[in-house]
Amino acid sequence: MPPSPRRLGPAEHGIRTEGVDANSVEVVGRLQEAGFHAYLVGGCVRDLLLGFAPKDFDVATDATPEEVKSVFRRARLVGRRFRIAHVRFGREIIEVSTFRKAESEGVELDSTGMIVSDNQFGSLEEDAWRRDFTINALYYDPIDGELLDYVGGLEDLRKRRIAFIGATSVRIAEDPVRALRALRFQAKLQFDICASISNALTDAAHRLQAVSSARLFEEFNKLFLLGYAHAAWQAISVTPLHRILFPCTPPQSEVVSLAMRNTDERIAADKPTTPGFLIAVLLWQDYSARLNALSSGHPPPVAAEIAAEQILAHQSTIIAIPRRFSLFAREVWTLQPRLVERQPRSIDRIYTHKRFRAAYDLLELRAKVDDALHEAFDWWTRYQADPASRDALIGALPIPTTPRNPRRRRRGKKPSAVVSSTAP
Repeated sequence: MPPSPRRLGPAEHGIRTEGVDANSVEVVGRLQEAGFHAYLVGGCVRDLLLGFAPKDFDVATDATPEEVKSVFRRARLVGRRFRIAHVRFGREIIEVSTFRKAESEGVELDSTGMIVSDNQFGSLEEDAWRRDFTINALYYDPIDGELLDYVGGLEDLRKRRIAFIGATSVRIAEDPVRALRALRFQAKLQFDICASISNALTDAAHRLQAVSSARLFEEFNKLFLLGYAHAAWQAISVTPLHRILFPCTPPQSEVVSLAMRNTDERIAADKPTTPGFLIAVLLWQDYSARLNALSSGHPPPVAAEIAAEQILAHQSTIIAIPRRFSLFAREVWTLQPRLVERQPRSIDRIYTHKRFRAAYDLLELRAKVDDALHEAFDWWTRYQADPASRDALIGALPIPTTPRNPRRRRRGKKPSAVVSSTAP
């Protein structure tokens, strides 16, 4: 650990003060007025240096969580593995963490080397060396404008490189999710990951199997619902992590690639997105294969229910899927054959279904890679665009020729008695 950090003044680092959140400056200022050291740290400093608008502003300080709470009456203490304070300004939350120890002293590891307890406070220098990536270990004082770099993060920013602080194998063992974070930053920043991280991904994939499915769902959302889903999918799909996280999804699926790009476009246009749709797309091909395999031995609704249950149960053992999103995916899948078949009597029920728009979006993606679906997709596009022509569109549909079930009884009539010639 070097004795002193690299220090840059405002004229050297070039951070524009107007890009810094005013509430975060107030938090830093009030902590300093109370006699504590406090800095902006992590992704917000990185993004300010790169000229991006940070989404969140985090503060690091030598004040304990309880001392932070004494300075800010509206602060709330959260966290189990490491206690932090949330300081609320209306709907905005500034996360304030206490400097952590860098060494293994006070850090509890399991038999695989994964951190299970990390609640020991330390110094600013120790905190810098305890963080994961060099580019996320930069400290900025918005009051006097000074920037501190203990770990070479400025050099890695210049080289557009993602590298761990310390030994890569140790950092991956401590927390395998760091491998996903590396690929996420690669996608977001369009940086290169260093060779040591690339070489460690096979080991990281193995270790990810010990991470809780709920935590991996959180990472799923960060990967694919923050505006760089397509780049994140491209990064993951060519690594061993893909086989562990998405074993039922072909890595080169055109539909998935299109869906990720479409998600990015929706986020850029400030349109709503949901994990449910991406889950439906990611698992569609396996669901469809299971459905086809089951159709010969089960009625279509039963086959669809079994196929959905199988694939969702399997994927949920890896990445947790909250019930509201699994139901979303089921409904989108169930509507696919109905959108294609277009039974005249069912058109209104399909169109008013709460998942119609999501199902239509999936049909559009499928039609882009399957010419046989163009006609159905174009029909639904015209149906939505021109209400005056809907009756004509429905009238032009072929009349269904579903064979009548001889065992089906007519309503209101009892079966007539049959006298058997062999009756005694």
